[in-house]
Amino acid sequence: MSKNLLIAAIAATLGSSLGFVPRGIVAVRADSGAPEVKALIENLQKAFAEYKTEHTKQLDAVKAGLPTSDITAKVEKISGDLDSLQKAIDETNVKMAAAQMGAGSKQLRDPEYTDAFKAHVKRGDINASLNKGADEQGGYLTPVEWDRTITSKLVLVSPMRQICQVQSVSKAGFSKLFNMRGTSSGWVGETDNRPQTNTASFASLAFGQGEIYANPAATQGILDDSEIDLETWLAGEVQTEFAKQEGLAFVSGDGSKKPAGILTYIAGGANAAVHPFGAIEVVNSGAAADITSDGIIDLIYDLPSAFTGNARFTMNRNTQRSVRKLKDGQGNYLWQPSYVGGQPATLAGYPVTEMPDMPDVAANSTPIMFGDFQQSYLIIDRIGVRVLRDPYTAKPYVLFYTTKRVGGGLLNPEPMRAMKVAVSA
Repeated sequence: MSKNLLIAAIAATLGSSLGFVPRGIVAVRADSGAPEVKALIENLQKAFAEYKTEHTKQLDAVKAGLPTSDITAKVEKISGDLDSLQKAIDETNVKMAAAQMGAGSKQLRDPEYTDAFKAHVKRGDINASLNKGADEQGGYLTPVEWDRTITSKLVLVSPMRQICQVQSVSKAGFSKLFNMRGTSSGWVGETDNRPQTNTASFASLAFGQGEIYANPAATQGILDDSEIDLETWLAGEVQTEFAKQEGLAFVSGDGSKKPAGILTYIAGGANAAVHPFGAIEVVNSGAAADITSDGIIDLIYDLPSAFTGNARFTMNRNTQRSVRKLKDGQGNYLWQPSYVGGQPATLAGYPVTEMPDMPDVAANSTPIMFGDFQQSYLIIDRIGVRVLRDPYTAKPYVLFYTTKRVGGGLLNPEPMRAMKVAVSA
């Protein structure tokens, strides 16, 4: 589907599912030639302007003691429209960025091996070229080009891969060395003695890994069809399962046969005492069961200024609905939609990344993370995706047992803060 048709589909979906389409949200003709992202942004701006107007009416009605059920329903519908439009903009921008990076335009590094791999997928053929990926367990390392296809698709659907540091490794384990400081110094005169001073100490942290797998199937007849792009098909089969499982693990995984999620390193969490630098510090929201504007400001200013340059918020869509209503002391909304192509919505001036696996707003939950994710969380990819072709277990289907080793853990707690829904101390 083209981007213009995507915009039209969004508008149609909003109209049919909600019974309401904000003024200014129109279906863009596929042959109009208008820039897709610009059209989405303009529609988002109009929808947000209407949201602010209706929300103000809602507040005025509450103050006046008038019925608010109808206007409240309208505000919630517009809020849902904003979510859909913002998500469409974010997805389009990611796809445009991927295209600009030249995905799929590079020459094959090893065309002979790639052709051999295709033959193996289709018919189980093995020749001399394929022996480069031979393994005593019967698996075969996929070509680099195929491996890259899977990774690129994961970026589109896994928010943590977009914002965190990713490290490829070739061994079963990975460890990181941390400088604990401790070097001392002193002032001396020209002829004074220079006694030995204290030396910095070091600590290490091991990052565990787990194995993620998918086992898609296809009939031999489909595989024999030369019109089928087998690499794209197989990548499409595994991408959804891989992204779903690893995305959840990067946020809340317990570290047992899977990555340790970033939420487990929060003060009071299961891994709070694991990192040499300590746990991720917590800032209260300012209310027992809700988020306040003051809580957002406290969260921002609790993070050292050295880490705010690349800081961002992460939260799920339900939490975004709550913070979208927050205002500062002058009545300005803290949340602002995206006005520039390639940039996400902002909260108090910082970008917001939607993370569906984050908790909802509830008493004592931690629905918001704020900080520099590149410096805070490390994703570890074991080099190579392995595929084992199995034509025997489920005849007449051919199974493709696909595995990948993935790990993750806290790189540094200092550039990160978590908001806890609780009354300020």
